[in-house]
Amino acid sequence: MGVALVQTQRSVVLRRAVSVVLGAVLVALAAQISVPLPGTPVPMTLQPMAVLLVGGLLGAPLGALSMILYLAMGAAGLPVFTPTVPLLGIARLFGPTGGYLLAYPIAAYATGWSVASQREHWARVALGVLVGLVLIHLGGLAQLAILTGNLSAAARFGTVPFLVGDLLKIAVLVPVLAKLTPTIRARL
Repeated sequence: MGVALVQTQRSVVLRRAVSVVLGAVLVALAAQISVPLPGTPVPMTLQPMAVLLVGGLLGAPLGALSMILYLAMGAAGLPVFTPTVPLLGIARLFGPTGGYLLAYPIAAYATGWSVASQREHWARVALGVLVGLVLIHLGGLAQLAILTGNLSAAARFGTVPFLVGDLLKIAVLVPVLAKLTPTIRARL
């Protein structure tokens, strides 16, 4: 009986570790889909959507850990950040997109914590996704306000151009998370 328990715990740890790595890789892949927008140093990417998906599916601690791994990979110089911003490695965290990036672990944690593991809680899933997006935008807004010295300009560059896309992200993520979260979390 003790041997079976040890093997089960090892497999759980291995599944969780693999999930954390796969979450970081998913966000890295989503970063490669990047569209520069005129008038803003912040490109449109699928990263925020991937961050919220990872947080929702893996739960608060594993989702946040996955995003910390993602940031560490990028800070170490691996090509995981959006290629359209010309800063490399740790310098990216101090550039115009750094606030968004630094908010990823917090947003993943909040989304993972908010998203219920039962299918009938669509409102809670929607709230979790919305909270995650707001946290990402607050991080980006704070960094851009520091860089521009102007909160209004920061909102014009880093929030307003993304509002319609964020509504679409919510519309896609809520049903996906509501359906997949119970199954994924049951295996972690």
